Amino acid sequence: MTSAKNPNADDRLAGILVNGFDAYFEAFSAITHRACHRFESRDWAGMRKDTVERLDLYPLKVAQTVAAIDDNLGERAHRHSLWEAAKQLYYLKCSHQRDTELAATFFNSVNRRLFSAAEFESDLTFIDLGSLPRELAPEPERFTAEESKQVSEDTIRTIIGQYGFKTPFVDFDYAAAQCADRINAIVRRGDNVPGPIRLELLKSPFFRGMSAYLVGRMKCGTESSPLVLALNNSSRGLYIDALLSRDEEVRIMFSFTRAYFHVQTKAPSTLARYLKQLMPSKRLAEIYIGLGFHKHGKTELYRDLLKHQEVCGEDRFDFSPGQHGMVMITFNMPGDDLIYKLIRDRFDSPKKTTTQQVMQKYDYVFKHDRAGRLVDVQTFENLQLDECCFTSRLLQEIRNEASHAASIVNGRVTLHHSYVQRRVTPLDIYLQVAGPADSAAAIIDFGQAIKDLAHINVFPGDMLIKNFGVTNLGRVVFYDYDELCPLTDCVFRKLPQSRNYEDEMSAEPWYTVGDHDVFPEEFAFFMGLPPELGQRFKAHHGDLLEPDFWKKAQHHIRAGTWFHIRPYGRHLRLPRKNGTKNTG
Repeated sequence: MTSAKNPNADDRLAGILVNGFDAYFEAFSAITHRACHRFESRDWAGMRKDTVERLDLYPLKVAQTVAAIDDNLGERAHRHSLWEAAKQLYYLKCSHQRDTELAATFFNSVNRRLFSAAEFESDLTFIDLGSLPRELAPEPERFTAEESKQVSEDTIRTIIGQYGFKTPFVDFDYAAAQCADRINAIVRRGDNVPGPIRLELLKSPFFRGMSAYLVGRMKCGTESSPLVLALNNSSRGLYIDALLSRDEEVRIMFSFTRAYFHVQTKAPSTLARYLKQLMPSKRLAEIYIGLGFHKHGKTELYRDLLKHQEVCGEDRFDFSPGQHGMVMITFNMPGDDLIYKLIRDRFDSPKKTTTQQVMQKYDYVFKHDRAGRLVDVQTFENLQLDECCFTSRLLQEIRNEASHAASIVNGRVTLHHSYVQRRVTPLDIYLQVAGPADSAAAIIDFGQAIKDLAHINVFPGDMLIKNFGVTNLGRVVFYDYDELCPLTDCVFRKLPQSRNYEDEMSAEPWYTVGDHDVFPEEFAFFMGLPPELGQRFKAHHGDLLEPDFWKKAQHHIRAGTWFHIRPYGRHLRLPRKNGTKNTG
């Protein structure tokens, strides 16, 4: 045994792992700490840079920890017995002063880098922490305020004043009064309020993109509901832009189609569980991911999958509803809300992309601002599942079409490289079953989704409605990324006028078409909308069918213009003083 030959090896390994996790968490916190300054100084480019740097941080710290282990322990680092002993020591070292959930995930990440899928043993990693002793982490720090009967302007002024923002507010008293009125209207039952109204806002603001959010809840008697104040920063100063108070409004703010928040916390696990109380129907995994701890979010997704795997006889992986993709094999368990994707070994014509290019597109989305319109995707390596969890027809498709992305050996399916994302209803299927009003609303939002993507420098490439989906909350999102590209890479052109009848009847374009040329006038044809919905689309978004819209969007992007795409509707925004337009 390794420990008998070198009794300090397991302790050294545990120490290296602890130092690696501490280095990661400290660097993560340091980047997150910059968010307040970025917001107050309107440094949106710096905020975007920090977001990408933080996403790159985890694999960097894991790689540095693996290198330190190799340097210190050499071949001994690959011995299972050493890891069995170090696992317990590591947990003991972490259980008092660190977030054990995140620490366990970091341990697993390093372990997976040192052992191949064939060598993997579950005893060497942390799968379920439920049976292990843990220190109870402190509750997130909160600012609170109470009124005997109702919330007043002074209540709002006091509680927001405690955040100590250095940039002054614009028309703060007026906005505070508007907030108080809205809260009282939400809480009041008839003319009586059953007991004092208590406001509770987390001490650390949630920063993302061009906004800051003060997150908490309001309580009255036994009733409780979420409370979020959205702050923006215009050239005139800070202002309260919106008030959110319903579960679905907060869920949209924490949507899987948004970039991750920057929020200071010493105990991410307790913060995540507090947010789970505000959004009971939201997966804990998605909350962790939304806080920027996407690796631990993947751990939670894996735990959910293991639980779901226990009922494989009743609920097995099968092809996802919708048209089969030319690039991806897409499948899911009918009783689960996740979709799994494997890249096919070969792509049928007219697809000209490569596997490497597809992977780059998904990485591009992972690090890009998603503006509420791009579905977040988590990448899994060497995910192992029981063969009985798959239908026979899906297994056959994987064997024949995705041998590079997956293998099936001894009753186990190993997904060597898979993408996991939230399940949505493909827009083409949605339109087949939705009523006229819902179909019309979806088509209007479909056009807005395309515009939102354009404003963040994303061109979907393929405008087929089957590549867009509708979420449970009715928002249209884009989820098929193999044709996606930066908007600024495209050349938008107007279709040339035909010279004669022969040109019009030609099977091939009679004019020159470059690799990056795009003709917006053709979008209406490729969308394949029924006539009535096609007319509705043109009535609301006809500008998308002309090059001018796209060229203007490119101009703004190249000029460095930042578009503020809010995660809430106009009806939730507060009126500005004297009817001033609420911009910024």
